[in-house]
Amino acid sequence: MFDALSEKLQATLDDVRGRGSLTESDVNVAMREIRLALLEADVNFKVVKSFTATVKERCLGADILGKLNAGQQVVKIVHEELVELMGGQAEGLTFSSSPPTVILMSGLQGSGKTTAVAKLARWLKEEKGSSVAVAACDVQRPAAVEQLRLVGAQAGATVYDRGTELPAVEVARWALDQAKQDGKDVLIVDTAGRLHVDQALMDELVQIRDAVRPDTVLLTVDAMTGQDAVNVAEQFRDAAGFDGVVMSKLDGDARGGAALSVKAVTGKPILFASTGEKLPDFQAFHPDRMAQRILGMGDVLSLIEQAEKQFDEGDAKDLERKLRRNEFTLEDFLKQMKMIRRMGPLSKVLGMLPGVGAQLKDAQVDDREMDRVEAIILSMTGQERRNPELIKGGRRLRIAKGSGTSVQQVNQLVKNFQQMRKMMKQMSKGGMKDLGALMGGQGMPGAGGAGQAGQGAPVGVRGGSRAARRRKR
Repeated sequence: MFDALSEKLQATLDDVRGRGSLTESDVNVAMREIRLALLEADVNFKVVKSFTATVKERCLGADILGKLNAGQQVVKIVHEELVELMGGQAEGLTFSSSPPTVILMSGLQGSGKTTAVAKLARWLKEEKGSSVAVAACDVQRPAAVEQLRLVGAQAGATVYDRGTELPAVEVARWALDQAKQDGKDVLIVDTAGRLHVDQALMDELVQIRDAVRPDTVLLTVDAMTGQDAVNVAEQFRDAAGFDGVVMSKLDGDARGGAALSVKAVTGKPILFASTGEKLPDFQAFHPDRMAQRILGMGDVLSLIEQAEKQFDEGDAKDLERKLRRNEFTLEDFLKQMKMIRRMGPLSKVLGMLPGVGAQLKDAQVDDREMDRVEAIILSMTGQERRNPELIKGGRRLRIAKGSGTSVQQVNQLVKNFQQMRKMMKQMSKGGMKDLGALMGGQGMPGAGGAGQAGQGAPVGVRGGSRAARRRKR
């Protein structure tokens, strides 16, 4: 997401940083480049004008011209203004003191609204421990009711539906009564969409809103439609009102115009972002973290939160003990690799690390490489996983055939694992000073077989950046 914008902003700010002290002319040049980058990202032109004017005013008024750290100050100002542009502090849902909390979901047809209902239901269940029901009030399309039955069940939510015969407002009232009787914590009401904003759509939405008196009204907008998404949000705000935005398909939006414009134009914050096709690809929207990603600063807090969901405290202590005693095996490595994979695609996880996103731009981040590593390890006997030194000759040939790989790839995995274990042993003696070398990927298993990745690449990453490859040559 935001790939094109992120690349251009980072290049501009890198140039600013590289100059050390700045003149007013330098600031003007930087603002021009930032303005062009935002306009090309389909950010609302009024928002662009206001943003660059504010950044320029702050830069010239901060007494940074001629100072040695002026470039860093400019980066700091741009980051702060990006955060403010997207809403400042992260905002959340309003929960009722007398359940069920009612959330009304609105949006145009094709915006990903029904899928967002299921994703939100799953998020509430997993993150808040809520008992969730969803109401199928999109009676305009029979397929929408069937879709909600399917994805709602996958999300672990109770689905209330009455088919498509009754008016939507009656279904909504009935669903609310059912949620109260069943003791549900949250009821999410899915409403009908249209191909465009029209009076019939708004009338029905207002009727449902008045019938169930929601605690929060959310508008789902398709990030890939750029400024059209912002225009739709304006029309919904004026006709029926809403409290916050669910930004769908954000993973497919390389420009970012909608996400950067919607708060400034409508005054309503983005509360959630949908970042993939699967139900878990849904998260609370944090303006500060998104600004960090755009500027190549990574998103360590989100990475930590995702890791905490996957890594058990007892397992972590056991892993630490094994590392200190140099007892880390291929079985342990396979277990850790599976945990990392549950956090999402490898490129997404690595992209949250500061500075890594830009390095991955020209690299081939291939999750299938991790599939091959897993296949190789699973083709080993338990004894071989615990003692890789046993893997020689005929054993390597048997493992290669069993995993559908080559003997060279098996050799590379075993060699890299042994190097990694040596480094872990050194790190346990030397403390944190060796951690940087380990995180750099030195000797990571699965760095590709002969003729593939350069030795020392992380699992699933081939080639690295062009600059890195030139340095190696």
